[in-house]
Amino acid sequence: MGSGGGDGDGGRQAQPLLGKLSESSSGEHLVKRTGTVWTAMAHIITAVIGSGVLSLAWSVAQLGWVGGPAAMVFFAGVTAVQSSLIADCYISHDPERGVVRNRSYVDAVRLYLGEKSHLFCGFCGFFLNFSLFGTGVVYTLTSATSMRAIQRANCYHREGHDAPCSVGGDGYYMLLFGLAQVVLSQIPGFHEMAGLSVFAAVMSFFYAFVGVGLGVAKVIANGVIMGGIGGIPMVSTTQKVWRVSQALGDILFAYPFSLVLLEIEDTLRSPPPENETMKTATRTSIVITAFFYLCCGCLGYAAFGDGTPGNLLTGFGFYEPYWLIDLANLCIVLHLLGGYQVYTQPVFGFADRHFGGAAAEVPVLGARRVNVFRLCFRTAYVAATTALAVWFPYFNEVIGLLGAFTFWPLAIYFPVEMYLKRNKVTPWTRQWLAIHGFSSVCLLICAFASVGSAVGVFGSETS
Repeated sequence: MGSGGGDGDGGRQAQPLLGKLSESSSGEHLVKRTGTVWTAMAHIITAVIGSGVLSLAWSVAQLGWVGGPAAMVFFAGVTAVQSSLIADCYISHDPERGVVRNRSYVDAVRLYLGEKSHLFCGFCGFFLNFSLFGTGVVYTLTSATSMRAIQRANCYHREGHDAPCSVGGDGYYMLLFGLAQVVLSQIPGFHEMAGLSVFAAVMSFFYAFVGVGLGVAKVIANGVIMGGIGGIPMVSTTQKVWRVSQALGDILFAYPFSLVLLEIEDTLRSPPPENETMKTATRTSIVITAFFYLCCGCLGYAAFGDGTPGNLLTGFGFYEPYWLIDLANLCIVLHLLGGYQVYTQPVFGFADRHFGGAAAEVPVLGARRVNVFRLCFRTAYVAATTALAVWFPYFNEVIGLLGAFTFWPLAIYFPVEMYLKRNKVTPWTRQWLAIHGFSSVCLLICAFASVGSAVGVFGSETS
C-alpha cells in the first residue's frame, strides 16, 4: 500500500479473479483466500476497539446524556455507510483486463479516480501511509502508558491513593513492545494473522468488560447516577464549544477502519461474494463496537459525573481491585500487539509486492528459506516506529491532529467518489444528491471536530 508502485495501467493494483486462487500483485505466488465473516470481524474489532474505548466516558461528559449517546449512534451509522461504499469497490470490471481485485485502498482510488487527477493518488497514498506509520507509533506510546499504569496501580495499593507514585521507564517499555513487534512482523501477511486478530479482539473485549463492570459497581456504590443533560458546565461558552468539538472528534475518529478495509476483504473466500461477506462482518462489528462504546462511555459518566477522567483505567478513575486494573491494562498491551499488526501489515504487503525479492537461503536455518528483504525491511520499520515513540512522546497529538484533518478525504470523499464512478450515478439525480448531501454533512462535522482538535493540541501546549 502506498502512493508509489505503478501507474493506472501497470497491472499492479489489481489482478484477475481466479476463483479461490489469485496471483499476488507481483505475480510471485498464489494466495489462497480462506477468510470468513468471523475472521473479518476479528480483524475489524481489533482495528476499531482500542484502548480509546475507555476514554469515551470523557466525551460523553462533555456532550451530556442526550448528545453523548446520540453522537455514538450517529457516527456508527456514518461508519456503516462509508464502509459499505468501500466494500463494493473491491471487485471492479475493467474493459481490458476483465474482473480485477483492488487489494488496497490506494489501488481502488488509483483505478477509479486516477484518470481524473494524479494528485488524488499522491494525496491519498502519502497520508494513508503516514497515518498507518503514525498509528504504529501511537500504539507503541499507548502500550507504555498501560505498562506504567500497572506500576502505578501497585504503588497506589501499597502507599495509598494520595501517594505521588511517579514512575518512569517509558522508553524501556517501548523497547519491549518494539522487540515483540519485530517477531510478530515476520507474519507473512493478513492471510496468516487471523489467529492474532482473534486473540487481540478477545483482549479488547476483556478490558472493555472490566471498564463496564467497574462503572456499574461505582454507580451502585454511589447510589445515584451522576451527570447532567448538558454535560460538564464550562466557565465560558467558547470553552464549552471547543470541548464539544473535541468530544465529537474523539467519538467520530474512534469508529472508522477504512484504511485497512480492502486488505481485510482481500482475505475472504468466495463464494459468497466478498463484498457481501464484508458488509455482514462490518455491520455486525459496528453494532458490537457501538454497544461497548455506549456501555463504557455512559457508565463511566454515570459513575464519575463532572469528574470523569480521560481514561477509566490509565487515568485512575478506579483504584481497586488493583489486580483487576493490572490485568485489564495487561490486556490493553496484548490487544495493541495485534492492533499494531493490523495497521502495519498493509505497509508490509505493499513493500513485499513492489520491492521484495525472492526468498534467500540462510545457512544457519538449514533447509528453511527466509526472505532477507522482508526480514530487514520489517525490522527497520518497527525500529523506526519505536525510535520515534521514544524520542518524540507527543507524536500521538500530532497524528491525532493530522487524522482529524485527513479524516473526511480518506473516509468520506474518496469512498463517495469511487462509488459514484463505479455505479455510474447520473449527476443531479435523487441518488446523486443524497450521496453528496451525506458527504457535505460529514464535511461540516469533520471541520468542526478538526478545529476543536487543533485548539485542544495547541491549547495543551501553551497551558
